[in-house]
Amino acid sequence: MSAACASARTAVYRRRRPERTVLYRTVQTHLATWLELSCDSRQGASGPAHVEREFRRYLECGILAHGFARARCAECGHDFLIAWSCKGRGVCPACNTRRMVETAAHLADHVFPRLPVRQWVLSVPKRLRYHLEHDPAIETLALRIFLSVVEQALRLACPAAGSSSRIGAVAFIHSFGALLNPHEHFHCLVIESVFEADTSGTDANLKRAQALRQAVLARVFAPAGATCAGQIEQTVAPA
Repeated sequence: MSAACASARTAVYRRRRPERTVLYRTVQTHLATWLELSCDSRQGASGPAHVEREFRRYLECGILAHGFARARCAECGHDFLIAWSCKGRGVCPACNTRRMVETAAHLADHVFPRLPVRQWVLSVPKRLRYHLEHDPAIETLALRIFLSVVEQALRLACPAAGSSSRIGAVAFIHSFGALLNPHEHFHCLVIESVFEADTSGTDANLKRAQALRQAVLARVFAPAGATCAGQIEQTVAPA
């Protein structure tokens, strides 16, 4: 009976207090020092502007002094304050979690069909990462080459697929590594099938892929890595 009563209780809003967390206190205490040291290590050049912006927005997220909304219950008259959020993508755990859950729900409910989905990750050599971070055209080139290789692998795993078959994928671009170091790489969610347009061109027919074998992956990705790196190096090479 107690369990039933507990499940029937109305959820109570409790304002989160990021200023009490270890992460917030650490960033608040050491951000200025870290930015100064980062500038010195770059010989006077400041670090990426978006990194500093994310940290400063995080320090304002959930803090009433930086803005809030006032909510009032129409039934009991009780009111409370809801602090504004930063809606950042890099540092804030609360906003990152909210965005992650909302994005996953949207993809599962409205984008992906009920088919197996595999995550593919592309990380480029260190000598090329700078160019990906600072040139959107090179970033797009690397992602396009990578997805074309994945598409080729899925075609080989699906004997019934023709040369015009296409994959379904969603790509996420990550701009930093586990240590918050600049490290641009790609996480791609790819449906384990290919699609072919029907004769009318208004609909697509599904061609299910067989299990991807190591031999197929090696056959496709071994030369593709060199091709991708070569094209990027050729693009960034001085004229």
